[in-house]
Amino acid sequence: MTESVQAVLKAAYDEKLVDELVAAYEEAKRNYYLGGHRLSAVEGGRFCEAAFRMLEDVAKGRHTALGGNLKTDELAKYLASPATNTLSRSVRHFIPRALRIVYDIRNNRDAAHLADGIDPNLQDATLVVHVLDWVMAEFVRMSKGTSPEDARAMVEGLVTRKVPAVQEFGTFPKLLLPGARASDHVLVLLYHKGPRGVPYADLLQWVPAVMRKHLRRTLRTLEDKALAHQEGEIVHITYAGERLVESRALLDLPNAD
Repeated sequence: MTESVQAVLKAAYDEKLVDELVAAYEEAKRNYYLGGHRLSAVEGGRFCEAAFRMLEDVAKGRHTALGGNLKTDELAKYLASPATNTLSRSVRHFIPRALRIVYDIRNNRDAAHLADGIDPNLQDATLVVHVLDWVMAEFVRMSKGTSPEDARAMVEGLVTRKVPAVQEFGTFPKLLLPGARASDHVLVLLYHKGPRGVPYADLLQWVPAVMRKHLRRTLRTLEDKALAHQEGEIVHITYAGERLVESRALLDLPNAD
């Protein structure tokens, strides 16, 4: 989660609810990437608790305190009632229905009791994290706390960038693929950062020291192959670059020895 997304959300919604929403979102994604699929569904439920309260705040101007008994079925009925017909369909219908899917998976799916012997945790967790992506993107879109162009870039970044092979340390994205060649290293970082691109100066700091001397040459090679594009000092990955990264499985963590 980028700080800019969190700031945009806080400009439109209760700050404590945003903090809870973001924390649950990031933990659900982290668990998913690391194989904790059941835990992703649990964090998805926590995400829903915050998201429903944000909808409650939008509709009523107040919300049930965190830790209080939130009656989501009653809230969903209220959101869909004539009393809220001035609100968007996302607030009244789409988001509540999406959140209900996550709730139902958390509460009603238990792999230990399925008769077919097929563990559904991976498929359930995959659905959960995609629903969380969509709901988070809807909140960003509805917040109107940034320009349409920036909001679109944030939304695209949320719903398309899934790079467990990159771990953020503050503002420093570290590639967890030891031995990756320079071109792959750069492409994965560009993929991770999304459609708004990366300033060359940042990229220079993020790549290993051994790659910095020839970074300009690496970028020229990527541009010649239509895998990257540079506008001034901002470097972007192209669709062809994205496809290459995905096809070569450069997004996943390496298997432990």
